[in-house]
Amino acid sequence: MYSADEYNNCSNTAKQLPMKYFIAFIKKEFQHIFRDRRTLLILFGMPITQVLLFGYVIKNEIKDASIAIHDKSHDYQTQAISNKLVSSGYFMLSEQISNQDDYERLFRSGKVKEIVVFEPNFAQKTGRGEVAKINIIMDATEPNSATMLSSYTSAIVESYTSSNLLESERKNMGVKPHIRMLYNSELKDVFMFVPGIMALILLLVSAMMTSLSIVREKEMGTMEILLVSPLKPFHIVVGKVAPYMILSILNAVAILLIGTLVFGLPIRGGLVLILFESIIYILVALSLGILISTLVKSQMVAMFISMFALMLPTTLLSGFIFPIENMPKILQYLTLIMPPRWFIVIIKAVMLKGAGLLSVWKETLILVGMIATLLSISILTFKKRLN
Repeated sequence: MYSADEYNNCSNTAKQLPMKYFIAFIKKEFQHIFRDRRTLLILFGMPITQVLLFGYVIKNEIKDASIAIHDKSHDYQTQAISNKLVSSGYFMLSEQISNQDDYERLFRSGKVKEIVVFEPNFAQKTGRGEVAKINIIMDATEPNSATMLSSYTSAIVESYTSSNLLESERKNMGVKPHIRMLYNSELKDVFMFVPGIMALILLLVSAMMTSLSIVREKEMGTMEILLVSPLKPFHIVVGKVAPYMILSILNAVAILLIGTLVFGLPIRGGLVLILFESIIYILVALSLGILISTLVKSQMVAMFISMFALMLPTTLLSGFIFPIENMPKILQYLTLIMPPRWFIVIIKAVMLKGAGLLSVWKETLILVGMIATLLSISILTFKKRLN
């Protein structure tokens, strides 16, 4: 028989054992987490990356926006206002123009967001107490940026007026800016969002579905069966990609129809050119999906890479929502490898500005180069895995 003390000791030991096991179990789970790099990436890498990206990218202020100046007067006042604009830090002088015919060329090419036009005899008019006009012509395909830039320009002109003109000149409103919004006079946000949403959807759907389709064959063990079939690897990849190519084209057509019929988005350029550029962009996305499929072995990882590595950068670093010139230089360089950045420029130029292929040839060549690069890397990776 156990004494009372022995019975109590055994009872306490029995109660302590589950707690020891529970603590050991927690330690084991911590060890599993720290050994799994993918879990650590989700726990720490994703939040840190998102905070840094959002912190650097999301900025309301404007800086280094490209502008052109058409000075028809060339006097001390127009020169002073021009210097004040450029030295403000908000604007960067891209070009001095001397012909009104250059306006459309500059806006269609996307080289400038604003053109400041000084009328002739500017200083003479203010000296006589007359109104001297400054025309501020904006590219309003990005309505938020256009509104802010025009406000900054007007504020700088007003600052010059209040600090440099004589009292008699100020009383007669010596300098008066006139703002004109091109391509989106009503400043509709949908003109900015439809091209961006189109780029986002086509990239995610094409890349993610293609990568999942090929990785699914790996997981099920049927890829080896396909490889020993009479079909060549090229035919297998094309056969996997072709359905998503057709469906993505239908997606692009549907987005264009909704944007035009529901939201009143104009199509000022050639519809054939828009579809041609969309197909090139879809091919970039499909090539990216093929590359992802060659690098991973499970559908979960493929989906994670497609959603995390594509969706967040596409939203933040493509110029879809936040102006690229506002970002730090290192992020501006990073945007150069983002396919949506170039596609959004093309779609806005063709749809909203009526640009032709000659205006977007550089962006088109960049997308074609991305297709060749991604497919080359995919083929090399695929051959290494086969060997």
